[in-house]
Amino acid sequence: MLNPIIAIRPPDLIAPVQSAAQAHPGAFQSVFGEALKTVDSLHAQSSGSIERFLSGEGEDLHRVALEQQRAAVAFDLFLQVRNKMVQAYQELMRMQV
Repeated sequence: MLNPIIAIRPPDLIAPVQSAAQAHPGAFQSVFGEALKTVDSLHAQSSGSIERFLSGEGEDLHRVALEQQRAAVAFDLFLQVRNKMVQAYQELMRMQV
């Protein structure tokens, strides 16, 4: 016997965002700031690793390359998120009220 098809209700994605925005007015700013700090710390780790390698302090080349690549990927991701946010803002500004 076949079971009847049950309508699947999509999750309400807007309500949690609205409630978070009302509860924490600076939530987006803090998330964006934390992401920026993370990208900056990865860049600082990468720079430190390069300096230790060049000074001969026993840093492995593969570890230096891995940390540099990790910092580059994090920066690229952050840049793409920023670009999407700017595009969304521009789209909102183009909307006619």
